[in-house]
Amino acid sequence: MYRSLLRSSIPVVPRTIVWHHQCLSIQSTFHSGGRERGQWIVKNARIRVTQQGPLIVDTVQAQPRRKNDSVSKAFEAGNSCSSADFDKNLYWRRIKAWENVSEAEFMSHRWQVTSRLDKRPKAPTNREEFLLDVEEGMKLAPMAVRLTPHILSVADWSNPIDDPIRKQFVPLASTIVEDHPQLSLDSLHETDDSPVPGLVHRYPEKVLFLATSNCPVYCRYCTRSYAVGGNTDSVLKTPMKPSKRRWETVFDHIENTPAIQDVVVSGGDSYHLSADHLRLIGDRLLSIPHIKRFRFATKGLAVNPIRILDDRDGWVAAFVEISDKGRVLGKQVAMHTHFNHPHECTWITELAARYLFKRGVVVRNQIVLLRGVNDDVATMSTLIRKLADMNIQPYYVYQSDMVQGVEDLRTPLSTILELEKQIRGTIAGFMTPSFVVDLPGGGGKRLANSFETYDRASGVSTWKAPGVTGEKVFRYYDPIERRL
Repeated sequence: MYRSLLRSSIPVVPRTIVWHHQCLSIQSTFHSGGRERGQWIVKNARIRVTQQGPLIVDTVQAQPRRKNDSVSKAFEAGNSCSSADFDKNLYWRRIKAWENVSEAEFMSHRWQVTSRLDKRPKAPTNREEFLLDVEEGMKLAPMAVRLTPHILSVADWSNPIDDPIRKQFVPLASTIVEDHPQLSLDSLHETDDSPVPGLVHRYPEKVLFLATSNCPVYCRYCTRSYAVGGNTDSVLKTPMKPSKRRWETVFDHIENTPAIQDVVVSGGDSYHLSADHLRLIGDRLLSIPHIKRFRFATKGLAVNPIRILDDRDGWVAAFVEISDKGRVLGKQVAMHTHFNHPHECTWITELAARYLFKRGVVVRNQIVLLRGVNDDVATMSTLIRKLADMNIQPYYVYQSDMVQGVEDLRTPLSTILELEKQIRGTIAGFMTPSFVVDLPGGGGKRLANSFETYDRASGVSTWKAPGVTGEKVFRYYDPIERRL
């Protein structure tokens, strides 16, 4: 049913959602042959929005938000709209499933309640339905789909709907929920802090070097969905392909900025660099006197540990070589990896981690908190202990960034606060990760419990980052449907 509703809705991606004259307006532009064809506006309505347009319009149930129940002041409205503001056309009949619904039925509160689509649609019951669900989900997703055989093998395909591995990498149209109006593709405003292409310089002493925009797998919740991976139906990417010419511009900026001491080489994923490229970047950074430490960010150990153990491939040999050179020079070279669930850890993973430990490679892990994946105490505690047992330091647990298209995975701030409360003290302190929020808008990482204010009713928290942006106030917004 939801597919027919979607198809019979206006098939245009909403560009803006604003309160206008104390009414909710959703404005979009029709395009035909490159020319604008007009706008549509729905007033005083609660809209369920997907990447392809409004899923449902509920005009009777909707009420303008009260001041103490708003997502933010920018979305407050009064209650001055009335039916007189509408042309009295039977607009709901544009939805094929409702083409025979009378005005009397539609104006019934009971009908409105029983006809809402705020519940999860029926899950696929067979293989063909599941594949169709994936196909439709990929049309809405900001990230392309790419999986390694390792990840395919650790997923539970007998129950793919609820599987924590599938949820991270394969979108289902039936599980996608509306985006919060404050979400964006570049929620951290990395492009605003980019002095040269492929370099983010936000912190005084640290820079982020985006060496590539490719990865061994593509995470649905990627914070760089604006650039990483191939183009999708909903996002045209701004790629950062490996290029020595582009890299030279990055190295020049680093060399000419003596305050920089710390470099994160990421992307994309460092696993997608060749051994020669890895050596080139590593040797160049080691040669810069004021660089004291750097780390290569890669999900490779979590999604393709086989490469670490394959002596026919030169990547790990190059990494160990750079690590050894750094140790001689008194500079730390580390690997930052990204496990999210205990099921990702197999005996092959343990062998690969043991090999890196034996060769003296420092490995740290960054977890992203995801709804239905690792947002309970048992799963998170098990993952942290597994990492510690593999001599991988559990470094960060991140609150999900406010990126578009993955609201089904994002949790409210209250979840990460409760997880830290329950876990801290149960694991050795040096193996307890920092629970952090990477502030939307460029405020950088802050401890999750260091907010200035948190209104659980509205789902809005405020933050400051004095060492990065002075007294500027940043806001994080809980998912609308997950607000406590």
